Amino acid sequence: MTRTTPPRPVDVEAVFPALSAHRRTATRLHPRRGVAKADESSLAGPLWWPADEPWPVCTAVHPKAKGHRLNDVRLERRILAEARGRELSDEERRILGAVTPGRHAPDLRDEDPLPLLAVAQLYTRDIPDLVGPEGHDLLQVLWCPFEVHGPDRTIEVVLRWRRSRDVGDVLTHQPEPPVAGRQECVPTPCVLHPEQVVEHEYLGLLSEELQEAIADWEEGLLDEEEDEEDASDSSGPQSYDTYEEYEAAMARARTEEEYEVDYMGDLSISPGWKVGGFASWHLTDPARVDCAVCGTPMPPLLTVDKGECDGGSRSWLPLEDRDSTDAPDVIDPVGVYLGRGSMRVHTCPADPEHPHRLSFQ
Repeated sequence: MTRTTPPRPVDVEAVFPALSAHRRTATRLHPRRGVAKADESSLAGPLWWPADEPWPVCTAVHPKAKGHRLNDVRLERRILAEARGRELSDEERRILGAVTPGRHAPDLRDEDPLPLLAVAQLYTRDIPDLVGPEGHDLLQVLWCPFEVHGPDRTIEVVLRWRRSRDVGDVLTHQPEPPVAGRQECVPTPCVLHPEQVVEHEYLGLLSEELQEAIADWEEGLLDEEEDEEDASDSSGPQSYDTYEEYEAAMARARTEEEYEVDYMGDLSISPGWKVGGFASWHLTDPARVDCAVCGTPMPPLLTVDKGECDGGSRSWLPLEDRDSTDAPDVIDPVGVYLGRGSMRVHTCPADPEHPHRLSFQ
């Protein structure tokens, strides 16, 4: 099934023509739970990995024996998804009660090599904004699911660019780490529904003049909405016989409430897993992300996000999912939560094989 982002509530370049110089495309991945084939783009699916190539491992010395079993993480998510909308059975409660972190790999020493976890496989044929080394049409992303690496104490990400036609025999048994440090480091297998959209630069990186103009425009929109509400609200306070009637009325009011359009939530940077586009700096001041080899500014290659959208960006929810706004497999299909909700992998546009960098929000 395709996924279609609704047209933006406002043609922001018509309002601010200067923004045409601050546009960029991104490919929203729209992951949804499902198992892909090894020759398809996917998250946490089987990789198109050569049978004669060693699987990458984490060689850093850190605790590796204790954590969450990957099979337990997947089992818990499956049970909760199947039980959505009903009470858990006694058997389901028993199973979930036994799913706990612990020393599940007691023979694994801190210095032992740990197989990396397959996270994403992306083909350029599916992802128009995926650009890698010349002639390479496939990107594979793996990571160590323990947030202990480097001065920032985060996961270690490995990228593999390939020419898919050169793979030959494919590795059928693909290794996995026995445990992960956190459940939120384990992606749920997902098929992808890529869609290219247009984004505009993060507000704080625009010129001060343009920032002020956008702020004035947003304030004007709020004033218009308040005037319309005052003009239409001629009724007196409503009384309710029961608290349940009050709750139902409040729920209806929230549903009918006018959506407040703003630049950052609706007209700038798309939420969710994506390739390309701009980086959002909504939790910190903007930071330079430059290549350590050549100094070239590094745009985000891949954004790993906590969900498809949230309350401040719900206008980006695909048309096909408008009747499922509270469904976990739509809003949070992958189950990954890194940093404070978002991680970006940046690569060098001058040479994609230069070392990548990570940023978090």
